[in-house]
Amino acid sequence: MVTIARQFNGPPDSGNGGWVSGLVAEAWLGRGHAGPTTARLRMPPPLDTPLAWEHDADETRLMTHGGAVVGTAGPGAFTRDAPPFADAETVTAGLKAYPGFTTHPFDQCFTCGTARGEGDGLRIFSGPVGGDLTAAPWHVHEALVEADGTAGTPIAWAALDCPGGWAADFSAQPMVLGTMTAEVYSSPVAGRTYHAVGQLARREGRKFFTSTALHTPEGELVGRSEQVWIQIDLATFGS
Repeated sequence: MVTIARQFNGPPDSGNGGWVSGLVAEAWLGRGHAGPTTARLRMPPPLDTPLAWEHDADETRLMTHGGAVVGTAGPGAFTRDAPPFADAETVTAGLKAYPGFTTHPFDQCFTCGTARGEGDGLRIFSGPVGGDLTAAPWHVHEALVEADGTAGTPIAWAALDCPGGWAADFSAQPMVLGTMTAEVYSSPVAGRTYHAVGQLARREGRKFFTSTALHTPEGELVGRSEQVWIQIDLATFGS
């Protein structure tokens, strides 16, 4: 049994897509699997609600006690190159240009919400830096890591989430995460600052295909993801 705490929201009344995807991926990886993992969200993840696990050889499922599938995780594969490294000057420029400072559909979002304080949210504020890229610094707060001082899979996946969404520009059209394929090569460490980059690959109707990457300031790739975002109507989402 597991519960998604309200701290880990995306939209006001549902879980942060990257965090929940990472939670399901963590359960899949914990059963002896390795490599890129694909997580799919099938419904807005409910907050403060006891949920259950189901496992088989092909996937792990996060379920409501009524039998609805919240999300799944299983083996995945990347289809594009990871976004390029952004240097300190570039991530600083991205932070200054963050559209969410002016218009944000989910300003309480755990990953990118401007209304979240230090140690409460990740505060990754990714702005455009030219072409199809966004970038931002991410300082890993000690309040959000495990006992060993490193970020767990849900936190790392949350950090790999919204920079891709901002590459598609949440302020132009509200979106939620549908599918995320990710791999973390080295767990982020408390007290360190990482460089987050998002990249828009293409749009197909209401779907936006994006990629993200986390690097150390020296350029080491810490983790990467590919995502599919779904445009939503805020008036009817979750109803």
